[in-house]
Amino acid sequence: MENPFLRSGLALAGARAWQEVEGNSTEDAASGIFTAQDARGLDLRGTRLVVLSACETGLGDTPCGQGVQGLASACLAAGARCVIMSLWKVPDTDTQALMKAFYGGLRCGKSIACALQAAQRELRQPASYSRWGAFVILGWPFDSPLADL
Repeated sequence: MENPFLRSGLALAGARAWQEVEGNSTEDAASGIFTAQDARGLDLRGTRLVVLSACETGLGDTPCGQGVQGLASACLAAGARCVIMSLWKVPDTDTQALMKAFYGGLRCGKSIACALQAAQRELRQPASYSRWGAFVILGWPFDSPLADL
């Protein structure tokens, strides 16, 4: 595959179930895979935050001199202001705890960057770095809190 945005994506559980029930399962039907190319085709202008909490959503191809091309960069190219992504596999329970603390911070009026930092600090003890450190921000997370919308 020449296009690096076709090598990064998410498998959507149950995405093809409606096709099989309706008898519409064809080669041309949706695959249930949401690729970075699909994300690039979205209009995300005005979207302040995209959260990709699945494992390794920050990974992608790195063509010479072009940086990482994957889901996160595709969301930014589509107009999102910032993306939270993971750089390695994290157990579901740890991801859930981090996201709960993160969204709690947003609800309390913290900026995206401060909410993620506070969530990571909250989970820091006694969890090892590998359980909370995978989540990073790409883009511009320093705007006023999301509650100001």
